[in-house]
Order: sequence, then structure tokens, then C-alpha cells
Amino acid sequence: MDKTKTAWTNQRWTMLALVVMIGVNLRPFITAPATLLPSIVEDTGMGYAGISLLTLLPMALMGIGAFVAPAIQAMVGTRQGLLAALALLMAGSLLRFVAFNDATMILTAILCGAGVAFVQAVFPGIIKARFPASVPTVTGLYSAMIMAGGAVGARLMPALANAGYSWRAALAWLAAPVFVALLAACRVLANAKATGPARPMTRLLLLRPRTWALIAAFGLVNSGYSSMVAWLAPYYQAQGWTNSQSSNLVAIMALCQAVSAFGLPFLARGANDRRPWLLFTAAVQIIGFLGLACVPAPCAWLWVALCGVGLGGSFALAMVTALDHLPRPDQAGALAAAMQGGGFLIAALGPYAMALMHGFTGSFATGWVMHAMLVTASARVYFRFDPSRYGEVMEPIEPYRSSPSAAA
Repeated sequence: MDKTKTAWTNQRWTMLALVVMIGVNLRPFITAPATLLPSIVEDTGMGYAGISLLTLLPMALMGIGAFVAPAIQAMVGTRQGLLAALALLMAGSLLRFVAFNDATMILTAILCGAGVAFVQAVFPGIIKARFPASVPTVTGLYSAMIMAGGAVGARLMPALANAGYSWRAALAWLAAPVFVALLAACRVLANAKATGPARPMTRLLLLRPRTWALIAAFGLVNSGYSSMVAWLAPYYQAQGWTNSQSSNLVAIMALCQAVSAFGLPFLARGANDRRPWLLFTAAVQIIGFLGLACVPAPCAWLWVALCGVGLGGSFALAMVTALDHLPRPDQAGALAAAMQGGGFLIAALGPYAMALMHGFTGSFATGWVMHAMLVTASARVYFRFDPSRYGEVMEPIEPYRSSPSAAA
């Protein structure tokens, strides 16, 4: 076999391994606390509003970071930026070992959210650059690992608690896989420096209505994810379920997300039009949310699984759809970052909105109905994503000049 081809193949598989290691670390810090809430509340005195901040603040930072990250990437380079972001995520996880009050817990959420924000902003562009012929499949793998990491965080915490670890020690253990990913990134990532004025690109993209349509659809759907991460376990604990039982539901949701996030983009890889698949994800979410609201107990696993399938598939397909809009990796990556930026700012409001509704009604059921309505609104936006019009809605974009190394 040709040595050059062999080296390229080895680099591709090594990069895929890094995609897995990084992706799996981007959600456990959010999903893990929900399964330990009774102990956290008892020790820190956090109320529903404070608990919602553990999800709201990281999501908001993911949104803000998507707009800020390209400029940071241009200044310090992709490799250095990702290493610093992973170090920040590891530090936030470790700090939970000494989280003796609500302020420290909120600080850890900020640190972790800031680290994840940079990673999520730059990774779609990296995938587009490194795997130009396999964008749907690799994006699906990346998204699946994000969701699988959420399942690991949800299921690992009760196991560690049952093994005798305090909730603080259990949460701090999540720093270990981040450290492994950090070491791997040190070896795998090329020290390529991003170049070009990132801000003009973002400004150009935000002048286009299509960018805002992508933002709206992504944000409204992912508000359902952030709410389920924050409130699914407490919703069923209020109905008499144990911590272990409710954490199983969170894990089922995340595992279904992972399977769907990889499977649906893989199935859709041969079609340019992603709309039928996006509409499928919307339909199953609507059924799942209405089931949670109206008949929560008899078929809890079914409603949670349907929501997981819809949420995971829509996340990955939205990323692929954004990358489809523009041919160049730097431009497509900037559009995906802008979609995540505005989208996560919207998604951050989901847990807080549900906390307010709980305060008014004493139940989370009305919140699930709200999310079914938001997904319905997103489905209406999906109809606009006709691939034959991508060139028309996104051109001209050429005033922004950059190097392909921007996504290296």
C-alpha cells in the first residue's frame, strides 16, 4: 500500500478517535447533577431557580462562546484554543469536589460551560475540513458521542453514590476522561493557526435571514433538551421514583439521542434534502413531550425514548444542514457556529421557563406541552431548508477572505 495513503488513513482514524474522546466529554457535567439533586439541594440549599442555573448558564455560555470563539481561534490558533478549553472543562469538574455552597456550584457550571463553548464552536469546521467527503457521517458520530456522554454522566453518578462516594467526589470524577481527551488532543491536533478576520464573516452571516432561521429552529428544539436534562429526573422523583430509577430515564433519553444522532445522518447521507428527516425528528418529539405531560407514568420509557430520538437526530441533522449551506470549510464552520451561538442562547431559557411554570402550577407538565408547541414551530421553519436554494440565500459571501487552515 502507498505510504502516503497509509499515513493519511492513519491520521483519519486517529482524528476520528479524538472526535469520540472530545465529544463524549461535552455533556456529562450538565446531565450528572440532575440525578443527584436531592443531595445537592440538602447540602447547598439551592432552590429550583438556582438549580436551573446549572443548565441555563452553560447553555448561555455555549451561545455567547460561539460568537466569541472564532476571534479567539484566530488569535491563539485552533490547537492552543482547544487545549485551553479542555483544561477549563477539567478544572470546572475538579472544583466540584469542594463545592460546599450554591455559589461554587454555579462557578463550576460557568467554567465547564466556557470550555465546552469553544470546543463546540470550532469542531464542526474541523470536521468539514478533515472529512470533506464524510461530513454527515462524522458529524453524526460527533453528535452521537455528545449524547452518549450525557448518558454516561446520568448513569455513572448513582453508581458512584451507591459505591460510597459523596456527590461532590462523584461529580469530580468526570475530570478524568477530560484529562484523557486533553492528552490525546496534545498529540493529535496540528498546531495550525487560524487566520482571517472572523468577525466580518459572522457579521455577513447574521445579515442573512437564513442564518436566523437556522438559529431559531436549533434553539427552540434544544430548549427541550436543556429542560429534560434539568427537570426530567425531578419530574419523576416528585411522582415517587427513586434517584436510580429517574437517572435510568435520563440515561435512556441520552442513549436514544446517541443512536439517533449517528443513525439519522448516516441514513440521510445519500440525500441532499434533509427536510424529511428533520420533520421526522419533530414528529417524534411532539409525541414524546405530549406523552410526558398527559400520561407520564405508564409508558415513561417510551416517551423519554421518543424525545431522545427526536432531540439527538435533530441536533446532528441541524449541524449537517448548516454545513451543507456553504462549500468552504471556514465559511460552513462559521455558519454552524453562528447557528449554535444564537441557538444555545435560546435553549438556555428552557429550564428557567419550566421552573417558572412549576412555580405557577406546581407541576412540570405544562412545560412539556410548551416544548411540544416549540417543536411544532421549528417544524414550520424546516420547510424552508430547500437545498436547491442554498446558493441563492447565502450568496455573495466572498468579501471574507481566509485560509483553509482556519479549520485545521
